[in-house]
Amino acid sequence: MSSKLPKAALSLKQFMLRQEVLKLYRDIFRTLRYVSDESTRLELKEWARTDFRNNKHHTDEATIKSMLFYGKKALQDLEKSLALSRS
Repeated sequence: MSSKLPKAALSLKQFMLRQEVLKLYRDIFRTLRYVSDESTRLELKEWARTDFRNNKHHTDEATIKSMLFYGKKALQDLEKSLALSRS
Protein backbone atom coordinates (compact mmCIF):
# COMPACT_ATOMS: atom_id res chain seq x y z
CA MET A 1 0.00 0.00 0.00
CA SER A 2 1.50 3.34 -1.01
CA SER A 3 1.42 6.56 0.95
CA LYS A 4 -1.12 9.21 0.00
CA LEU A 5 1.45 11.94 0.53
CA PRO A 6 3.00 13.45 -2.58
CA LYS A 7 6.66 12.61 -3.14
CA ALA A 8 7.61 16.25 -2.50
CA ALA A 9 5.86 16.43 0.90
CA LEU A 10 7.80 18.35 3.55
CA SER A 11 8.95 16.74 6.76
CA LEU A 12 7.72 18.29 10.00
CA LYS A 13 11.06 20.11 10.50
CA GLN A 14 11.00 21.47 6.97
CA PHE A 15 7.39 22.57 7.40
CA MET A 16 8.18 24.36 10.67
CA LEU A 17 11.22 26.11 9.14
CA ARG A 18 9.11 27.17 6.17
CA GLN A 19 6.54 28.68 8.54
CA GLU A 20 9.30 30.60 10.36
CA VAL A 21 10.60 31.98 7.06
CA LEU A 22 7.11 33.05 5.97
CA LYS A 23 6.49 34.69 9.35
CA LEU A 24 9.76 36.62 9.06
CA TYR A 25 8.81 37.75 5.54
CA ARG A 26 5.40 38.98 6.72
CA ASP A 27 6.90 40.67 9.79
CA ILE A 28 9.43 42.52 7.63
CA PHE A 29 6.70 43.84 5.35
CA ARG A 30 4.49 44.81 8.30
CA THR A 31 7.39 46.73 9.81
CA LEU A 32 8.21 48.45 6.52
CA ARG A 33 4.78 50.13 6.63
CA TYR A 34 6.22 52.43 9.30
CA VAL A 35 9.07 53.74 7.14
CA SER A 36 7.97 57.30 6.48
CA ASP A 37 10.03 58.02 3.35
CA GLU A 38 8.28 56.33 0.43
CA SER A 39 11.38 55.87 -1.74
CA THR A 40 13.25 54.27 1.17
CA ARG A 41 10.26 52.02 1.89
CA LEU A 42 10.08 50.88 -1.74
CA GLU A 43 13.83 50.26 -1.82
CA LEU A 44 13.68 48.18 1.38
CA LYS A 45 10.71 46.17 0.05
CA GLU A 46 12.58 45.38 -3.14
CA TRP A 47 15.68 44.43 -1.14
CA ALA A 48 13.65 42.05 1.04
CA ARG A 49 11.89 40.44 -1.94
CA THR A 50 15.16 39.99 -3.81
CA ASP A 51 16.95 38.59 -0.77
CA PHE A 52 14.23 36.01 -0.09
CA ARG A 53 13.96 35.11 -3.79
CA ASN A 54 17.73 34.67 -4.14
CA ASN A 55 17.89 32.36 -1.12
CA LYS A 56 14.79 30.21 -1.66
CA HIS A 57 16.83 27.40 -3.23
CA HIS A 58 18.53 26.52 0.06
CA THR A 59 17.45 23.22 1.58
CA ASP A 60 20.09 22.68 4.28
CA GLU A 61 18.47 23.13 7.70
CA ALA A 62 21.55 24.75 9.27
CA THR A 63 21.86 27.25 6.42
CA ILE A 64 18.20 28.21 6.67
CA LYS A 65 18.41 28.60 10.45
CA SER A 66 21.47 30.78 10.07
CA MET A 67 19.75 33.01 7.52
CA LEU A 68 16.67 33.18 9.77
CA PHE A 69 18.86 34.31 12.66
CA TYR A 70 20.42 37.12 10.61
CA GLY A 71 17.04 38.08 9.14
CA LYS A 72 15.49 38.36 12.60
CA LYS A 73 18.46 40.40 13.77
CA ALA A 74 18.09 42.76 10.79
CA LEU A 75 14.37 43.11 11.54
CA GLN A 76 15.11 43.97 15.18
CA ASP A 77 17.64 46.58 14.08
CA LEU A 78 15.10 48.09 11.67
CA GLU A 79 12.44 48.18 14.39
CA LYS A 80 14.86 49.91 16.78
CA SER A 81 15.85 52.55 14.24
CA LEU A 82 12.18 53.19 13.39
CA ALA A 83 11.36 53.57 17.08
CA LEU A 84 14.19 56.08 17.46
CA SER A 85 13.08 58.06 14.43
CA ARG A 86 9.52 58.33 15.81
CA SER A 87 10.74 59.67 19.16
